[in-house]
Amino acid sequence: MPKVEIEQFSAARDSYTYLVRHRGSNSAAIIDPSFSGPTVDAISPLGWRPVYIINTHHHDDQTGGNRDLKQAFGLRVCGPALEADKIPDIDRKLTGGETFKLGEAEGKIIDVGGHTVGHIAIWFHRTNALFCGDALLVLGCGRRLEGSAAQMWESLKRLRELPPETQVYCAHENTKTNLAFALELDPGNRKLQERADEIHAALKRGDATVPTLLGDEVLTNPFLRADDPTFQEVIGMAGADPVEVFATLRKKRDDF
Repeated sequence: MPKVEIEQFSAARDSYTYLVRHRGSNSAAIIDPSFSGPTVDAISPLGWRPVYIINTHHHDDQTGGNRDLKQAFGLRVCGPALEADKIPDIDRKLTGGETFKLGEAEGKIIDVGGHTVGHIAIWFHRTNALFCGDALLVLGCGRRLEGSAAQMWESLKRLRELPPETQVYCAHENTKTNLAFALELDPGNRKLQERADEIHAALKRGDATVPTLLGDEVLTNPFLRADDPTFQEVIGMAGADPVEVFATLRKKRDDF
């Protein structure tokens, strides 16, 4: 199956919006448009033909551009079925396990509820590109605002099972604080120390730290390691239920 091309741009402060295109049909999707203006500015020089908006969840920084962009381009708005009543101008309801076709390119919809109860991600497997909103961030994850700790932990495990070479395109640039939190928890992690050097250098240059490699996240992101015995021992929770570990980590990060 064909791959997709990806354009990433900053839509608002620390938020990213993505344009994804299947070249053969020139069909494009806009993923999580915070605002319409920056999105139109990004599309115009590319010559891409937007067909869809895909919202990973219902928050304004994912859906704020829906109405104006739909009117401007005649798009179909797609979003999580469980949040359909909160997604502006939604046309298609998406559920985990189904396939989304963009031209001839296929993406798999993954249920990643927890940050919001119906949160979804989309994985274009031929491109190894995951668009996951706030479910998984660089060295972090979104706050647990609606779902349970158990639900969010299961969602993260679902993402962790994807190939390690998957590029993770998340919704926000929160890496500086997430890195500081991860280092405080696990200062002896050599891979995390290596990533810290790379991230500090990127931030100093003014570069984005997104996308991130899933394989690196599995080794260094504390929220993906709640069931790792070595990590549990480091943080003083050896043998604890991973859901309890995850909930404790999330609370500590909320207060960090």
